[in-house]
Amino acid sequence: MYLSIFWRLPLRDCCLDCNEILQMEGMIFVRLDQSKDLRNWELTVGCNLPGKWTLHWGVSYVDDIGREWDKPPCDMIPPGSVTIKDYAIETPLKKSSISADEGDTFYEVKIDLKPDSKISTINFVLKDDENGAWHQYKGRDFKVPLAKYLKTPKRGFSLWPGGLTKICNILLKSITTVRNDQDKSSELINPKQENGQLEGFCIEVPITKEIDFNNSVTVSVKKCYQSETLKNVLYLETDLPGDIVLHWGLCRGNSRRWEVPPGPHPPGTVPYKDKALRSQLQAGDSTKGSSLQITLGEEFSGFAFVLKQNETWFKCMGNDFYVSLLGSNSIHKEDQPEGVERELTKGTSQDASFLSFTDGIFGEIRNLVTDISSNKNRKIKLKEPQESILQEIERLAAEAYNMFKSSVSTFSDVTSTLEPEATVVEPEAAVVEPEPAVGSRISTLVPKVCSAEGTGYEILCQGFNWESHKSGRWYMELKDKASELASLGFTVVWLPPCTESVSPEGYMPRDLYNLNSRYGNIDELKDLVKKFHELGIKTLGDAVLNHRCAHYQNPNGVWNLFGGRLNWDERAIVADDPHFQGRGNKSSGENFDAAPNIDHSQEFVRKDIIEWLCWLRKEVGYDGWRLDFARGFWGGYVKDYIQASDPYFAVGEFWDSLSYTDGELDHNQDAHRQRIVDWINATNGTAGAFDVTTKGILHSAFERCEYWRLSDSGGNPPGVMGWWPSHAVTFIENHDTGSTQGHWRFPSGKEMEGYAYILTHPGTPSVFLDHIFSHNKTEVATLISIRTRNKIHCRSVVQIVKAEWDVYASIIDEKIAMKIGPGHFEPPAGSQNWSFAIEGRDYKIWEAK
Repeated sequence: MYLSIFWRLPLRDCCLDCNEILQMEGMIFVRLDQSKDLRNWELTVGCNLPGKWTLHWGVSYVDDIGREWDKPPCDMIPPGSVTIKDYAIETPLKKSSISADEGDTFYEVKIDLKPDSKISTINFVLKDDENGAWHQYKGRDFKVPLAKYLKTPKRGFSLWPGGLTKICNILLKSITTVRNDQDKSSELINPKQENGQLEGFCIEVPITKEIDFNNSVTVSVKKCYQSETLKNVLYLETDLPGDIVLHWGLCRGNSRRWEVPPGPHPPGTVPYKDKALRSQLQAGDSTKGSSLQITLGEEFSGFAFVLKQNETWFKCMGNDFYVSLLGSNSIHKEDQPEGVERELTKGTSQDASFLSFTDGIFGEIRNLVTDISSNKNRKIKLKEPQESILQEIERLAAEAYNMFKSSVSTFSDVTSTLEPEATVVEPEAAVVEPEPAVGSRISTLVPKVCSAEGTGYEILCQGFNWESHKSGRWYMELKDKASELASLGFTVVWLPPCTESVSPEGYMPRDLYNLNSRYGNIDELKDLVKKFHELGIKTLGDAVLNHRCAHYQNPNGVWNLFGGRLNWDERAIVADDPHFQGRGNKSSGENFDAAPNIDHSQEFVRKDIIEWLCWLRKEVGYDGWRLDFARGFWGGYVKDYIQASDPYFAVGEFWDSLSYTDGELDHNQDAHRQRIVDWINATNGTAGAFDVTTKGILHSAFERCEYWRLSDSGGNPPGVMGWWPSHAVTFIENHDTGSTQGHWRFPSGKEMEGYAYILTHPGTPSVFLDHIFSHNKTEVATLISIRTRNKIHCRSVVQIVKAEWDVYASIIDEKIAMKIGPGHFEPPAGSQNWSFAIEGRDYKIWEAK
């Protein structure tokens, strides 16, 4: 018999009264230099604050009046950059070699400028990947205008005499100190000139960064028998750096009076005025953080303490820390001070069969408690690994609760006759959901109301590419392919955006109730959906909810007034959209620059969107949604939309940059997949998300022959698939990354190797139309057949056998063995016999006999 109590306590510095958030001040640097060959110029953007910085930038072209942001020429894009849609680039800043020599922190990125370029302006904002903050100036983008022709000597000069391109003195609206109180909108910077030639310039812009210094102490208490005597074994750990002294005592009953307990005490413990003890915490394996284990008698009811670092005392909200040592039935609310999180209390169960049933889950919880001591984090952090583990414990506890809640009406109804098989109620043919992997931060403590994840056996087809609109009759063309898609084994087809749109591809919607698009009219769309339904295939509508193009201009000439059935005004646009003068609240996500960003916090907006989605479900017959640009608004709004429209399947496009160091992909992509998992969790698990992490890792693995990347530090798949497979939609290409756009094209010739991976692994695989109707069709069909025949599903179990430089191999559900890469692998002989199924370029698959 045992009882574990787990507390996480925030630290407060009672002497210095320090805040949790520290404001660090620094500079953004913008510098223009002539290249070494004296023929081109080089624009440098840098920052002297520590962090992971990304330059989010684009250009404006001289002849393009309608768009403020556009994609720059390929030869202008630095290595390691990622294309965002068709309008921007994200380039990670690298640590400067100069700063390393001088001992200062400085990060920078360099962009080449050529004299024959038709670029009129470079636009950028600086993104802090550690906390997701975007750094602008007074709410506007930084701008470096490069004018082709100059009308007055005051405003410009010839950079290359006799050349076609001339450059104005750099007009940085967001950068300079305002010299004229009457005109604060912009300020001219006059670069040095000598004989009419530009010498370059350097501008500094002050910025601040919030850094979380909120350290914590974690205390776990376990009751166990030692020499037939029940003892409290207390383990205390803190991430405070340096030498930490624990000043502590024990309390009896309801009293908070400190007492010195009888020995034995931890080594080096000394008494303090006969009222307390002082013990030095022991440093762990790393240089950060320390811990201590204390064995206490059963006669005490509470453990009281404070911490001392040098001459600074740390308390909890100005009071001593206090941890109850009583059992779960004796712990009262008043025992828990304000600001302290009591993470978990687990007592003895009154039912042996239920204990047996939940033993696996609670076993994981106990392992997680142990993991805390080995997952220390640095002093400056946003989210701690400890918090990650504690949130996972919450989720596991919720999982245990939900298991028997689905079978009995109340907790007290659990009896000794409860059978494990009766505890989870799933739809017919559905798959039982295992827990997401340890390490992922998923903290849902309430049962899901709705989950649009189908049965778990879905195989998704993206039924269009970037050029599909050009014929004007794509719905009818796709209808002709429907029977073939069904015969290949696809169960869900993702259709293109169906509304009237400023752009022919459909991703700049205007009148949401006008379903006559460049892909066809509403009747052709309904006919297509009906055809797929007759073949047993579900359909997903591409719902563009983040932004909407306006019908009319306001008195200032800004396009922010909407027409049609949803005739919204500026209140429907977020206030921090820098281009469209919105009067709503601030955005709950990231802004899309090309169109007004919709404010989903407005009740009338959510009501209208819900009505529209429900109308599409009824009028067109869609079975679910693909949600465009999902990082533009909070996942909690998605939860409302999913629960109201009740789709069969829903997946969001949460696409941002992976983690890079000096232009090279990091092996650990936990931060990237965590952002996707956070979005899914914000939807309350009602929607999945495209596994962008897995795609990015596959790129590096295949391009550089680094197949070791396909296993994370815990021996699991390194993408969202490895943490929350039932909500991961895996893919290797789509209309943005491939097709004629090619923003992030999969390594050429490696497509089938990629499909050999995602079609044998958990998650819901998505196959791009261009790869189906190509020379790869036969291999794709065989892989789908193998997946279907072996009933591989979104929650299948992966055992990674090899993850080396030239080969990755795994066994899935003990039904399929596979390898990718040029290296050698044969499935192990033993109790399982394997038969060869398919072999292609650098991949091979076997099936269990």
